[in-house]
Amino acid sequence: MNKSIKYWLISLIFVLICSGIQAATVDTLSIESKSMSKGIKTVIVLPDKYDKAAQYPVLYLLHGYSGRYDNWVNNAPEIKKLVDIYNYIVVCPDGGFDSWYWDIVGDKNYQYDTFVSQELVHYIDTHYATKKDRSARAITGLSMGGHGAMTLAINHQATYGAAGSTSGGLDIRPFPMNWNIRNRIGTYSSQPMEWEAKSVINLIHLLEPNRLELIIDCGKEDFFYKVNLAIHDKLDYHNIAHTFMTRSGAHNWDYWSKSIVYQMAFFNEFFTKKVDFKKINK
Repeated sequence: MNKSIKYWLISLIFVLICSGIQAATVDTLSIESKSMSKGIKTVIVLPDKYDKAAQYPVLYLLHGYSGRYDNWVNNAPEIKKLVDIYNYIVVCPDGGFDSWYWDIVGDKNYQYDTFVSQELVHYIDTHYATKKDRSARAITGLSMGGHGAMTLAINHQATYGAAGSTSGGLDIRPFPMNWNIRNRIGTYSSQPMEWEAKSVINLIHLLEPNRLELIIDCGKEDFFYKVNLAIHDKLDYHNIAHTFMTRSGAHNWDYWSKSIVYQMAFFNEFFTKKVDFKKINK
């Protein structure tokens, strides 16, 4: 872990210990998806000092398989304190039970790439006081949501400036019978090219160098640990700068509730650092 992340974590822990205040505003909305012809429940967490005259960065935070829009705020309530500390907005959309955040051709119920990266971003930028460029927009998530966040960020590099994954399913190929993936894109045996094309590890070549700030973490006892190590190695091979972290932990909320502390510190650093905005918005 780099020194600047350690600095943010030390500062954060001190503030959390000393402060019992948690005043962030949590809104739950149904946001219309034209692509799916339905409303999508979404949680928006606003900092206590939210000012409509200001401009706030936004972190899009995705849930995992079988989860829902309120998983993060219910299972990791410290997010609300972190929003107040860092003064940016967190948006948690519902990604369906098993969407994997894909657009499925011919299935109007599964257009979650379009919803999250186009319709939702447009809605948030239209209805909230956001800074409307990629230098102030990040996306991350857990498990299926980690897969979704990395896929969406790579496929929409003009939309997001930073991305992450915690315990992410970053290579779906070793799991041909799991998590309803075969119900979305067909079986591995019948649609091998779809499985190849939709595995994050096979999208690394699409990354423009220094275009996305990346953070990836996974517990050593997690069943996704090996695929996360593999993507770390592939990013290194392609000279794609990224932060990779691992520690003891399994595929559960005990791990994810700690991970989000690290990840939100990372994204705060991205949002607040001095950058060449002309260069980053090319």
